[in-house]
Amino acid sequence: MVPRYSRPDMTAIWTPENRFRIWFEIEAHATDALAELGVVPKEAAAALWAWWNTNPVIDVAAIDAIEAVTKHDVIAFLTWVADNVGDQARFMHQGMTSSDVLDTALAVQLAQASDLLIADIDALLVVLERRAREHKMTPTIGRSHGIHAEPVTFGLKMAQAHAEFARNRARLVAAREDVATCAISGAVGTFANIDPVVEAHVAEKLDLSVEPVSTQVIPRDRHAMFFATLGVIASSIERLATEVRHLQRTEVLEAEEFFSPGQKGSSAMPHKRNPVLTENLTGLARMVRGYVTPALENVALWHERDISHSSVERYIGPDATITLDFALQRLTGVMDKLVVYPVRMEKNLNKMGGLVHSQRVLLALTQAGVSREDSYRLVQRNAMKVWDSDGALSLMELLKADPEVTAALSVAEIEDKFDLGYHLKHVDTIFARVFGQA
Repeated sequence: MVPRYSRPDMTAIWTPENRFRIWFEIEAHATDALAELGVVPKEAAAALWAWWNTNPVIDVAAIDAIEAVTKHDVIAFLTWVADNVGDQARFMHQGMTSSDVLDTALAVQLAQASDLLIADIDALLVVLERRAREHKMTPTIGRSHGIHAEPVTFGLKMAQAHAEFARNRARLVAAREDVATCAISGAVGTFANIDPVVEAHVAEKLDLSVEPVSTQVIPRDRHAMFFATLGVIASSIERLATEVRHLQRTEVLEAEEFFSPGQKGSSAMPHKRNPVLTENLTGLARMVRGYVTPALENVALWHERDISHSSVERYIGPDATITLDFALQRLTGVMDKLVVYPVRMEKNLNKMGGLVHSQRVLLALTQAGVSREDSYRLVQRNAMKVWDSDGALSLMELLKADPEVTAALSVAEIEDKFDLGYHLKHVDTIFARVFGQA
């Protein structure tokens, strides 16, 4: 976790204090259930909650000092609680194993992190919809392979991003549900020393699902899917960030990051206005994706349990969620303040002498009875002249002067094929698919 790329609410989820609070709740709720079953005295559960309800300060240093001797974090925590609660604490953790506490707590933390990330995506979706509607009919050039293709609108670019992040939201909701499971099943997951009723009780109290089969640990395919989902979201962040970076290039300059008063772009060149935020987002996306492979490798544990996954998750749990939280918030800010240049978009659209309308002429020639091969040849030979002139020549004028073309199409028919509005006639349909009917 790097403070520069961290926000307080997400960071708080991964603090020792929060982790130990969750551990206590797991232990106390389990003790409640054990008391109801008659396995431990009800006074034991009452004693735990009586101490907890005095709002004790989690003494992380004291717990760490105990762990320095025990070399076991859960035992250190239980010892610290017992030192504070007294004799009744001996009934805590009856029939449980450390993974019951660790895995269930991690599930709670990942669920908490998911809720913040879902809220982040919701905020981004609001901004993307606003920018999409703002530029719904702002014509711009669509590019394939980085080369001018056919006209689109800037609103459609934003609508595409909105649709993608809406899918990501659905994926994250599903991943949250999948990873938010509780395991209180004891050694090797057989419930030999603890009743499944205890697990169900703890799951209900912590708003988790019951893990159907826990082999002393919650199966790590759940976690792999969770972190893979974060990786997909990060890739979507990078996709939109890369679009902004390309649009901000000097020779394009159709949109750019907001450049605030007093901001500096370069220590050497005072004229620079660099896409530093979206470049940063590209790097952060790489980091989040980097945590996916270790999560996938965590799936294959030895038999019923080993701890090869443990050290990995101590890294990737905090780092992936904290980084993605920051990145989503930063992307929302970029898109909210993105400066859009419709005039430059129109200029770029018209830069290449009407080449962007070549397909319409091709189709018109085929519909007029010319073979597709000959139609392509006729349009391409004129288009290449425009290309070689760097847009100084006009495709429309060259076509009107080409006798083989005019033998099939009238001048009026050729001119009709250069209507920009033709390309935008289904924008409303696409918007209705993305945002619903207005």
